[in-house]
Amino acid sequence: MDDGVLKLLSSLSSATDVVRKHDDIHIFSHHDADGISAGVILSRTVMRAGKSFKLTLLGALNNVTIDEVRNCGAGCVMIADMGASYLRELDGMDADVVILDHHRDDGYECVHAHYVNPHSFGIDGMTEGCGASVAMLFSARFDEDNWDLVQTAFAGIVGDKQHLKGLGRINEYLFTEGNRRRYVTMTDGSLIPPGHLISSLFLSSDPYIRGVSGDADGVTAILGDAGIDISRSSADLSDAERRKLSSLIAARLIAQDVSKETLEETSSVRFALRDWSIGAAEIASILDSCGRSGIGGAGAGFAMGDRKCFSEATAADEDARRRIVTAARDLDSNGIRPMGNIQSFDCTSSGFTGILCDIVMRFIGDRNKPVIGLNRSDGMTKASARCSHSLLRKGVDLSSAMKKAGESVGGGGGGHMIASGAWFPPGKEEEFLEITDRIIGEQISAR
Repeated sequence: MDDGVLKLLSSLSSATDVVRKHDDIHIFSHHDADGISAGVILSRTVMRAGKSFKLTLLGALNNVTIDEVRNCGAGCVMIADMGASYLRELDGMDADVVILDHHRDDGYECVHAHYVNPHSFGIDGMTEGCGASVAMLFSARFDEDNWDLVQTAFAGIVGDKQHLKGLGRINEYLFTEGNRRRYVTMTDGSLIPPGHLISSLFLSSDPYIRGVSGDADGVTAILGDAGIDISRSSADLSDAERRKLSSLIAARLIAQDVSKETLEETSSVRFALRDWSIGAAEIASILDSCGRSGIGGAGAGFAMGDRKCFSEATAADEDARRRIVTAARDLDSNGIRPMGNIQSFDCTSSGFTGILCDIVMRFIGDRNKPVIGLNRSDGMTKASARCSHSLLRKGVDLSSAMKKAGESVGGGGGGHMIASGAWFPPGKEEEFLEITDRIIGEQISAR
């Protein structure tokens, strides 16, 4: 274990001391796969300790929802997978506050709140430890018997795509310990989406396969070309069948100008979990779908093993995947708006802004420009932004760009260099995009 992880663990030990003093905990977490995983890990940790708790999932921590946190009335508040952009406000709360985040902050040092972030210990929170990773370390530090929850942590790790370049630092430590205890195993990846092929190929958005995803005739055709009956599942393919179908998928992705880097990421390793009949990627999809569909509670219940939530959560996942692939096909057909240094689209009608940004950036858009997706809802415009590792190497920092552009139009923003977001009043969309385009251009020119 390296020095940075050791120091982070020491800081988490102090955080556990704060929580132990309270019998009633209010946990706030983000509503994506990583946030729900983190929230579930923390909920199960305090529940096992005999404490009562409330878990609230938020779409974002912003100028509206921060008041919900500050006015919750709890003596102990835990914030997971968010908080780095609101340290001053959280630090001023009249409560014991524990913040477990992995996004970049502005350098503010908390006086009262206990703040733990991988970045503070020289660990990259974008690739080496997510919200669920930090929550898992907290849980294991709270009680060694909680190591079974590492299975939930891997749904968050995969949901945040932190496995695509190989596991690093915190995530590597969690896998080593989880594998030693036989909770998590690593298996070979594949371009073939898992599950019943007639359905999994139709609903596939990672990879998004032009002419196959969302196209029933296209699915039948590619299976026919591979000599595979439409009744088959990915799990029962022979090695020869798997190679043939993978080659056909790869050929289609190359034809739509998908990069070698994306092909390698898409076929990266998968993680099998001892107590689950499905893998970490499938769990992450279900949690994401529930959160984005406004039923994050069903996702949390599913992850906590509540059988009553299983049907609702899995049905929500299938519905969300269907809507995502439909929206992706629409973007693929109608095009994405190009600007000087960025590309953008509006997905107010469909939602799933961040997921669609991923699809555009990796499978159908101009990979030489960051993509910005806009979504107007609840009296606010929300923006999601994504870029590639090659753009990072050219100097792009979306965390900085989203924060500056969001604040310039009366809102805010932040996140990771490669994936970030912003929020601002409606009617400012064009100004926001123009400012973002200029900032990205300046970042690239400065390099």
